[in-house]
Amino acid sequence: MKKTFAILLALCLIVAMFTGCASQSASAGGDVVKIGVYEPASGDNGAGGKQETLGIQYANSQVNTVEIGGKTYTVELVIVDNESSNDKGPTAASNLVSAGVSVALGSYGSGVSIAASDVFAKAGIPVIGVTCTNPQVTEGNTHYFRICFLDPFQGTVLANFAAGDFGAKTAYSLAKLGDDYSVGLCNYFNEAFEALGGTVVYETFPEGNSDFTSYLTTAANSGADVFFAPVSTEAAALIIDQAASQGLAAPILAGDTWDSNVITEAAKGKNVDVYVTTFFDEGDTSEAGVAFVTGFKEWLNANPNMLTNNGGNDAVAAVSAMGYDAYMVALEALKAAGSTEPAKVNEALWGTTHTGVSGAIAFDSTTGDAIRDVAFIKHANNETGTWEFVRIQGVS
Repeated sequence: MKKTFAILLALCLIVAMFTGCASQSASAGGDVVKIGVYEPASGDNGAGGKQETLGIQYANSQVNTVEIGGKTYTVELVIVDNESSNDKGPTAASNLVSAGVSVALGSYGSGVSIAASDVFAKAGIPVIGVTCTNPQVTEGNTHYFRICFLDPFQGTVLANFAAGDFGAKTAYSLAKLGDDYSVGLCNYFNEAFEALGGTVVYETFPEGNSDFTSYLTTAANSGADVFFAPVSTEAAALIIDQAASQGLAAPILAGDTWDSNVITEAAKGKNVDVYVTTFFDEGDTSEAGVAFVTGFKEWLNANPNMLTNNGGNDAVAAVSAMGYDAYMVALEALKAAGSTEPAKVNEALWGTTHTGVSGAIAFDSTTGDAIRDVAFIKHANNETGTWEFVRIQGVS
């Protein structure tokens, strides 16, 4: 049970506090609590990381104090760039440890989340994963939680969508070699699609690749009914452009990384058909959804730098909504802990619940994973350069 190990983690933290290995978040004045933001602002996932960070920053602009143990603390965000790099991520995480954060949020990208996990664990700092969907993020540890659905679920939803909506019998599946997210999600999609009686043609491309013509040709020659490529937004824009140039007839499917205005801009004016699974839709008509979208857009448009970080327009990415929710969950955990000590926040997270913009949030008592059973499916309108809501889908 993860709770049992959490007790050991707390004991380790006590030792660390006396040896100077862990910092307590409240300043000497006792009026500041620090929340770490472990996200990419550069590299392959920089565009998505910036949008996820925007959601966190917007949340902080709306609620920048929290009551902890009967005292009001100002919430300070400590933001680092993990550079979308598994090699550089641990250093970014170490910077958050040195800054004395009580809890960290992130990351956009499962690989960098996994890469920094041990750094946070050794410092006794809990982390709330925002959109890192690979199961390995929380496996075998007691400090990493997450508010998003997992890739086994997402891959199954996409396979069901491919077979059900397109009658697909053959799927072409493409991942980046060595990338935990795309390789993992392709594997789950492939397994689910084959279980439905389909055939999968699966390939990987190396780091730094920018020419996808050979992969698109293989997909066309295989007679693929769908083209599945849950890769970074940087690679996605190239794939969309080259798919249009080659006249790819099959619809293109991807996971949550493609839910970005980078994708809709890339698809605009091109004869491509792009569908994604994601966590939230800008057209959500719930009271919470409408309030978030309205407020977030106003905030973006009042801040030129923030608007630039959002890709130059005020389209609301699902990762921004998730960043907003992750911040609010962190505040709830701090209140429940009654302390800024990371170990106490870690223990409080197990029982923390929150009704967020993206829905009800609660953590599985064994894994720390979010309890989620639906995904949003969206379609890129290549005339308007915007997302169109298709439906909310689960797995039967």
